[in-house]
Parts: sequence; C-alpha cells; structure tokens
Amino acid sequence: MNWADWTILAIVAISTLIGLSRGFVREVLSMLTWVAAFIVATMFRDELAPLLSNLVDTPSLQVIAAFAILFIFTLLAGAGLNMTLSAFVEATGLSGTDRVLGMVFGLLRGAVVVMALLILAPALVPVEEDGWWQQSALIPHFLEFEDRARDLATTIKDLFVESASG
Repeated sequence: MNWADWTILAIVAISTLIGLSRGFVREVLSMLTWVAAFIVATMFRDELAPLLSNLVDTPSLQVIAAFAILFIFTLLAGAGLNMTLSAFVEATGLSGTDRVLGMVFGLLRGAVVVMALLILAPALVPVEEDGWWQQSALIPHFLEFEDRARDLATTIKDLFVESASG
C-alpha cells in the first residue's frame, strides 16, 4: 500500500467516524438541506433579485445576492429542522440505532467521495501515468465501478434537467 491507499482509507474512515458521531438522521438531513438550498436558490433567485434593486445596483450582483440569501436561509431552516428531529431521535431512545446507521451512511459517503475523486482526477491531470497511481492496491477496486457510477450520475443529471425544464 502506498500513500494514495492510505489517503483513501483516511477519507473513508473520517467520513465513517463523522457519520457515527452525528447519526443517520443528522447526516441525511444535512445532505438533503444542502441539496434543497441549492435547488431553492437556483429556482427562486430570479424572483428575488429585482427586489434587491434598491440595495444593489448591478443586475448580476442582484442575482448573486439573491442566490446567497436564499441559500443561507434554506440552510438555516434545514438546520432548525435537523436539530428538532435529532432531539426527537434522542428522546425516543433510538440514538444507538441512529448512530450505527449514520456510520454506514458515512462509510458509503466516503466511498462515493473517493470514487468521485478517482474518476475526476484523470480528467484534470495525467495521474494514470504516475507510479503511485499504478502501484495503488485500492484504486483499481474503486475504478471497477466507474462505468456504473457514470451511468448513475447521468441518470440523476437527466432527472434534474427534466424536472427543471418540465
């Protein structure tokens, strides 16, 4: 194992530990909140931007400010919901189960992050020619799933484009 393998293991381990410490409910709601914040900000920035004309003169800055405002307020609303639901999970005595499921979620998230990095890296820099890449024990195992990951990413992208346009 080389430094790339240890880095992969560290990413997966850290993500797993974060999932364990935060629990499934907090992890999933946090992820959904970030996605919702991006969607809300993207969908409604053009409606909010003209309302900022008294504060911001430049139209492009109005759109940027509107996006930022919507994004931040959605994150804050999601954080409030997350705190409420997390307290409910604690009160019901499901925190042990929640943490174990959070650990599994963290493990999967870490694997997805590693997969994304390994798929994107060769597109940005010629890492496939480097010795550490070729000598890695773990990289080939992750890249076995590259075609499936690309197909899944394309399907998800198409669903978002279809729902946004329709």
